[in-house]
Amino acid sequence: MSSATSAKPTTRGLFIDGAWTDGAGDETIAVLNPATEETIAEVPQATPADIDSAVGAARRAFDDGPWPTMKPAERGRILGAMADELDRRRAELVELNITEAGSTRMLAEVLQVGTPIDHFRDMVDRVLPQFPFEHPVAPIMGNGIGQGMVVREPYGVAALITAFNFPFLLNLAKLGPALAAGCTAVLKSSPYTPLEALVLGEIAEAAGLPQGVLNIVTGDIPAGERLTRHPGVDLVSFTGSDTVGRKVYAQGAEGIKKVVLELGGKSANIILDDTNLDNVMESVLAGFITHAGQGCALQTRILVHRSLHDDLVARITGVLGFISVGDPADPASMVGPLIREVQRARVEQLIAVGVEEGAEIAYGGKRPAHLDRGFFLEPTLFVGVDNSMRIAQDEFFGPVAVVIPFDDDDDAVRIANDSRYGLAGGVWSADPVRAAAVARRLRTGMVVINGGGGGLNPAAPFGGYKDSGIGREFGEYGLAEYLQHKALQWPVR
Repeated sequence: MSSATSAKPTTRGLFIDGAWTDGAGDETIAVLNPATEETIAEVPQATPADIDSAVGAARRAFDDGPWPTMKPAERGRILGAMADELDRRRAELVELNITEAGSTRMLAEVLQVGTPIDHFRDMVDRVLPQFPFEHPVAPIMGNGIGQGMVVREPYGVAALITAFNFPFLLNLAKLGPALAAGCTAVLKSSPYTPLEALVLGEIAEAAGLPQGVLNIVTGDIPAGERLTRHPGVDLVSFTGSDTVGRKVYAQGAEGIKKVVLELGGKSANIILDDTNLDNVMESVLAGFITHAGQGCALQTRILVHRSLHDDLVARITGVLGFISVGDPADPASMVGPLIREVQRARVEQLIAVGVEEGAEIAYGGKRPAHLDRGFFLEPTLFVGVDNSMRIAQDEFFGPVAVVIPFDDDDDAVRIANDSRYGLAGGVWSADPVRAAAVARRLRTGMVVINGGGGGLNPAAPFGGYKDSGIGREFGEYGLAEYLQHKALQWPVR
């Protein structure tokens, strides 16, 4: 094990109504470094009383405070100060992400921290100034002439619940549009990654965000249930598994709350028969080794034309031998750990199911022999897979991919759509028109054609079809989720 692991971070407890508190209870949550299994911090286990306090503060800040009635430009000035503070602390946030979430350094610098800060800045600089919070409607003729307008108003108190895999990105992807809309918020992160949420309280303080607008709590399932069922909450935005998402949806329905869900995925990367395989290798590998496979939009089903199947498998297995697995704080490491032992055990159990189903492990499937600490697992590739197998239908959330051959474009589309998920996907072809035609037939929320470019576009919506969720995030699409529509009408005199 490398000794390059980052220094221990600190935490200040819960952030409620503009102040830091140890919470009402005595229980704490140990935060582990998944690469070393060391405890790096302890945070309070929020009690029902803590959740009530956080929601109450957000409720007062919305009902009586200035935030929801501010002009968008006024909110933008404060959010701009938050963006400045995020930029100032970027290097520190990268180290925190490596230590808490187990991200490799490159991933932490770009997608885990850099991208969400850039998206937050885009919300402040591009989306907020040009968003149509008010617009006229066409006049009507009848008993006189009527005219009017539509006003978009903040939804209210938003409960923001995020997952452990991309904690900083998920926190800002919800917090940016919620605050820009004029909502107040209670943010609850995964109990595995609370530090990247709590640091946002310090950033809000430094930027002068009004008291009670942002509240940050920690805690496990009981805290989450108290939050989603709370009568003081108007909207719930949740990112996590589809299993938990169903429960959140049902809990929110008890109070007729709006619920936005960004859930799992089993996305297909389709490689058509005219594709140059030299061009696809980076995409294919990133589709299941990025962040040790802990990404809902990763393309973990590799669908390849039968004529290219054997060549592609040989190329993948040849490259995997050079993929370094180890301490993510070491710049040489390309794959870090899974978040906890329970997650590694779940992935290993599903690998065993694949073998029982008759699939073949072409590479990996074991724990790295050179690592005696940390929740590591080798990148694993399955061949001989039928799309009906569990390993082709269930989300691993680990560094595992399956290769499935197809016969023609129609067959590829059929296999790709034969999934309860529909979050992302990819299509490769020497003919971009052909690739786009296939992409349009996929029942999924995002498709990358020939590798795409530029990373996650803040102006493009992110979200899924089917069991992958309800609603969208990023840019104006994410902002719209936190707004109600009110019609104002009056007579022409």
